[in-house]
Amino acid sequence: MNRSQRNRLTQKEKPDIQANFRIKMSEAFAKDIRKIIGNKSFFLFSLLIFAFGIFSSGQKVFDDKTKDPEIGIVEHLDEFLPTDIYVIDENNQRILLTDLIDKPTIINWVYFRCPGICSPLMEGLAKVMDASDLVAGIDYQVLTISFDPSETIDLGIRKKTNYLNLVDKKEQISKGWHFFVSDSASIVKGTNAVGFKYKRTGQDFAHAASVTVVSPKGKITRYLNGIYFLPFDFKMAIIESSKGMSAPTINKIMQYCFSYDPVGQAYVLNVTKISGTLILFVAVLFFMVLIFKPKRKKTNKHI
Repeated sequence: MNRSQRNRLTQKEKPDIQANFRIKMSEAFAKDIRKIIGNKSFFLFSLLIFAFGIFSSGQKVFDDKTKDPEIGIVEHLDEFLPTDIYVIDENNQRILLTDLIDKPTIINWVYFRCPGICSPLMEGLAKVMDASDLVAGIDYQVLTISFDPSETIDLGIRKKTNYLNLVDKKEQISKGWHFFVSDSASIVKGTNAVGFKYKRTGQDFAHAASVTVVSPKGKITRYLNGIYFLPFDFKMAIIESSKGMSAPTINKIMQYCFSYDPVGQAYVLNVTKISGTLILFVAVLFFMVLIFKPKRKKTNKHI
């Protein structure tokens, strides 16, 4: 057989070799795919991704952060209070709110005839002021302002007397805790400035429980949410406010776990968020164990 004949024969065999190679590669690839799909780790990983997708999509539906809540708190850290908010003090004098702020100041918006969380909120303030080693009226002050324009300062004075009866440091706290009422225009400016969102429901209001900490220069530095305040958190908020330091609310973690119920006017445990987070965490942990768990070495048994 000469060289030209051998070349022709080789050229005929090449397509068959290439075709066989492609078939073998396809079979090997299909075999590997079957192994991967049949692998427990792959199944769990797929399940994890699926669960995470459902959980994330659910959160977007029920926890849309792109819009301000109708009722609740929108933090305005590092923003300054407007200089045209007027309040009426215990002497029935009309005065600018910013003229009152010359030290770390805690502002809480309530309405005095509130049948819900306003009373527990102010009781919580009274207790933490009584327990704090900071001196009310010297180290800080508390300004309680009614957001109901129909209320008069006489009602505010009676409320103040009630809460002072709960504390031991009556004289000291009396000098550092002041009650006010205001007009509707100033109330709107003031509540919007601190991000306090509320809604009228019949003769009452649906609202959250929160206080705003303001620096001596009128800058919003901290929010303390809820009706119970730890003396340490209370003191740190005041100290940082005196330095003009702002920080995100520590209670944001609690806000994730609890949601405000405007009907019951109370904070309730958000079971869906917590259970979804725990399930996702356990699934991730289990998947990581499967991935990084060392494989057992097979031992040869001799019969």
